[in-house]
Amino acid sequence: MRLNRKDLLGIAELTAAEIELILETAETFRDINTRQIKKVPTLRGKTVINLFFEASTRTRTSFEIAAKRLSADAINISASTSSVVKGETLVDTALNLQAMAPDAIVIRHSSSGAPGRIAAIARAAVINAGDGTHEHPTQALLDALTIRHRKGRLAGLRVAIIGDILHSRVARSNIHLLTKMGAEVVLAGPRTLLPFDLEKIVDARPGRLCFARSVEEALRGADVVMTLRIQLERQSGGFFPSLREYSTQFGLNRRRLDLAKPEAIVLHPGPINRGVEIDSDIADGGASVILDQVENGVAVRMAILYLLAGGESA
Repeated sequence: MRLNRKDLLGIAELTAAEIELILETAETFRDINTRQIKKVPTLRGKTVINLFFEASTRTRTSFEIAAKRLSADAINISASTSSVVKGETLVDTALNLQAMAPDAIVIRHSSSGAPGRIAAIARAAVINAGDGTHEHPTQALLDALTIRHRKGRLAGLRVAIIGDILHSRVARSNIHLLTKMGAEVVLAGPRTLLPFDLEKIVDARPGRLCFARSVEEALRGADVVMTLRIQLERQSGGFFPSLREYSTQFGLNRRRLDLAKPEAIVLHPGPINRGVEIDSDIADGGASVILDQVENGVAVRMAILYLLAGGESA
């Protein structure tokens, strides 16, 4: 089965049924990743181009591993080694790559909407690996897969998302996905970093979205706690006095985590600023599923490549 669409540009455009299809497909590939021989011929003869205009460790590496485990040819291009440094436009880059007949183009870009611009002109499947402050759909999907493995469901869970939500594409994608799948999402952080217009996007969805007056209020009774990195590279300054004050007022420590349910799990999309948004004993503790997220990222990206680029059964 394949997704009834050419591209994956965001979670906002997906139905609950499409999200379920991706997660169920990822479960299959998750099993493959536990085998001694992890490679399958599913995308043999296909070419995947990873086009990254922003720095990345987890997303870029897991897309490359995902493609290679599916037996596709993976080509990695970064802005610093492309003709962008010579003045070539994004559109011209896309047109030249399309002329080489790839089957999928994975793109990360600092400008919101860049993947959509490429998707409009490319015949290849285009996958958004994070665009500006817009969306990061595969991160939300791997988060959902991680939560389902630990909790057995998404519907009915209370998920606290804490931190720099204003600049976070991860938060936006997770809000779309979790509310579509019936979870309650509670947001908390400095008021200067809370986009209150987000409540409009979840009208008439099975789940709900609300803003807490404090981190402590958001954490009370939470099944899942997701802390977010402070996006300093997207800020012009003045959102909070200092990193030390942010840690004191909004950082996830043992005292705050104890307000959540005893079996609550902790997620973080990475990279972690230890001692700022999360203490090390929490990031490395028993409640943390941060490395599970990384592991599940490979399975989710294998599923996306398979569903969009097509291939034989695994």
